[in-house]
Amino acid sequence: MAVPADPRADYDVFDDPYCYKGTNVLKNIPGLRDPAALEAFEIASVAQRADEPLPDGRLSAAHYRAVHHHLFQDVFRWAGRLRRVRVSKAGSVFCYPENIAAELKRLFLALRQERYLRGLTPDDFAVRAAHFLADLNAVHPFREGNGRAQMAFMALLARQAQQPFDLERLDPDRFLAAMIRSFAADEEPLARELRGLID
Repeated sequence: MAVPADPRADYDVFDDPYCYKGTNVLKNIPGLRDPAALEAFEIASVAQRADEPLPDGRLSAAHYRAVHHHLFQDVFRWAGRLRRVRVSKAGSVFCYPENIAAELKRLFLALRQERYLRGLTPDDFAVRAAHFLADLNAVHPFREGNGRAQMAFMALLARQAQQPFDLERLDPDRFLAAMIRSFAADEEPLARELRGLID
């Protein structure tokens, strides 16, 4: 399964123990210190892992963490672990680390109560999936790779709900714009983008 790469926008981070001292380069398994080399390695590694079967699970928070671990296991030792620092991006502040576990629990309980969005029309699925994805993005539980883990997980969710995605149709710029709008509580563009991915 192809997982679109995250747009390379810088995060604003405070006291970041994830980076090599004096840099904004994330500590990584091969020890790369050059940002471009790390980016190239990360893209290649994640693409290779995305072509493999994703972990089985119950569409839970633990399953979501397993998906992130699977995708980033060759890049970061903390793959699949919840971040411990505060982050923001382009002025948007994501969930504080001390609240991430509780927010994930709430979010995935709501997904289970909605029967994992099964039995919906494609339009209704897109609306409910957009709401779930917007909330998941606001939690932003990992230090890096949230977008790719989100889309891999959403593809699993869509397939199990019998609304399979065709990720080849995803327009990265338009999708990113819709994600940004969803952060400001406007989920309609994101629902349109997700509806466009359904076969």
